Amino acid sequence: MKTYFQTENGKFIIEDFFKLYDTYLSKHYKNKFQLILTSPPFPLNAKKQYGNYQGDEYKNWFIQLAPLFSNLLKEDGSIVIELGNAWEPGRPVQSTLHLECLLNFVHHEEAGLRLIQEFIVYNPSRLPSPAQWVTVNRIRTIDSYTHIWWIAKSDFPKADNRKVLRPYSKSMKSLLAKKKYNAGKRPSEHNIGKKSFLKNNGGSIAHNFFELEPLDEKREVRLPHNVLSFSNTNSNDFFLKTCRERGITPHPARMHKGIVEFFIEFLTDEDDLILDPFAGSNTTGYCAEKMNRRWISCEINEKYAEQAKIRFEDPLLNNRILQEL
Repeated sequence: MKTYFQTENGKFIIEDFFKLYDTYLSKHYKNKFQLILTSPPFPLNAKKQYGNYQGDEYKNWFIQLAPLFSNLLKEDGSIVIELGNAWEPGRPVQSTLHLECLLNFVHHEEAGLRLIQEFIVYNPSRLPSPAQWVTVNRIRTIDSYTHIWWIAKSDFPKADNRKVLRPYSKSMKSLLAKKKYNAGKRPSEHNIGKKSFLKNNGGSIAHNFFELEPLDEKREVRLPHNVLSFSNTNSNDFFLKTCRERGITPHPARMHKGIVEFFIEFLTDEDDLILDPFAGSNTTGYCAEKMNRRWISCEINEKYAEQAKIRFEDPLLNNRILQEL
């Protein structure tokens, strides 16, 4: 095991996750992590630089993670996994591989897991994919979203949606100001009380659909505050700007920082412990440090570990790298 660098709250380790589990995590961190948050290599057809598996090889690799994650997770902890779509090699047919992976992961007999909720991240800025069938043959539409799956060991993992509220709509703000609305029975047979919507809760409950850019320019996008703060700001992102200045090609499959912060805020408290077993450039560790959570990140590629250090030069962070190898 090679601890590449440490901060006040966490450590970044260069190692294959399965080896790290066998030699270190299973011995020292059983039932310790409140959240395992990661974007593993996607089951893509063309092998990418960041090392994704393919087909049945990917499925077998992915499924064997289930009992390991379960063993490391606290009883009320959560697993959050971003998983993209896949397509059949050479065919304009969407693969069911990602769904097979999910179902087998959740139902692994040694893991005792259950699927809590599905989230959709819509990003219209994604490049046209699959390119052959979208831009050449022009017989399919663009895959513009990814799935995020929330999984847990318990039916009632620790969570609080009051910590990730969306801003109220203009109409709701107006209603709260006027302190009256059209109460009574609706066609749906719901009976709306005279005071049902007069309490100001600081915002509305978040949806499981993240609209990173507006579907309708005339309509206000109402993402949770921590997601909205990162929406449409990639050009000003410290990490990307620094990579450009230093001639570094950034990791091609980075998780959106706002989404990472949403789940950290939603599912953990300060000082809770978070694991990212496939950290890449370490978005999870960066956000955890910024939000005063403890963290461990694992990445096998030393090139991406170098990029991870850049994140801790960010002036938004109070904590810096304390020790590095």
